Amino acid sequence: MLCTSARIFLRNSSLSKQFPLILRQTHYASPQFTAIPLFSKPVKIGLTSFFSNQKASARALFSGSRSDRTMSSSKPQSIHEFTVKDARGNDVELNKYKGKVLLIVNVASQCGLTNSNYTELATLYQKYKDQGLEILAFPCNQFGAQEPGSNEEILEFACTRFKAEYPIFDKVDVNGSNAAPIYKFLKSSKGGLFGDNIKWNFSKFLVDKDGNVVDRYAPTTSPLSIEKDVKKLLGVA
Repeated sequence: MLCTSARIFLRNSSLSKQFPLILRQTHYASPQFTAIPLFSKPVKIGLTSFFSNQKASARALFSGSRSDRTMSSSKPQSIHEFTVKDARGNDVELNKYKGKVLLIVNVASQCGLTNSNYTELATLYQKYKDQGLEILAFPCNQFGAQEPGSNEEILEFACTRFKAEYPIFDKVDVNGSNAAPIYKFLKSSKGGLFGDNIKWNFSKFLVDKDGNVVDRYAPTTSPLSIEKDVKKLLGVA
């Protein structure tokens, strides 16, 4: 902004022509003249725009909150909300297991843990199936490619060699972007010691009668070693 003496100086037309030169000689840059608008109309427009933007932001905020609530409420709250495929490709709604205690296991036929786990799973099932225990076995080939067979071959192996009477489902991924939705739910419900991912074949999840995941066990945890936890959920003395 020019001071008062400079404005008086510029009124003299002869001096005004010399003014830029004088400024340069006194180390000033050429003057920049900026129009300063009157405040009444621009301020009114600015405030209207300001309040309009605030209303839009508020609408977006509350809309986002409603969306978050909707997304949150749409997340599965129970195992019973899932539908999976059995080994023959048929849909199985897990709400059929309401009121049952579930032991969910990712199984493999060629693992060093296969014999001990399949044997003890059969023993546990025979002992408590009439009290309300169900074992859900999900074959998985993600660990050392130790479940390479078809669903029919897996059924034949488990049912013939180990007398598995509990349901064996379609082969699934348990980790990665293609992980089965039920396993995403299991892992998010009960994380592991070193992260949520399933570490190996025969990881186990124990689910109560309401479909809540209550415990998770490492692959090396034998089925019979968790018998007391199963009995507790079943209400068996």
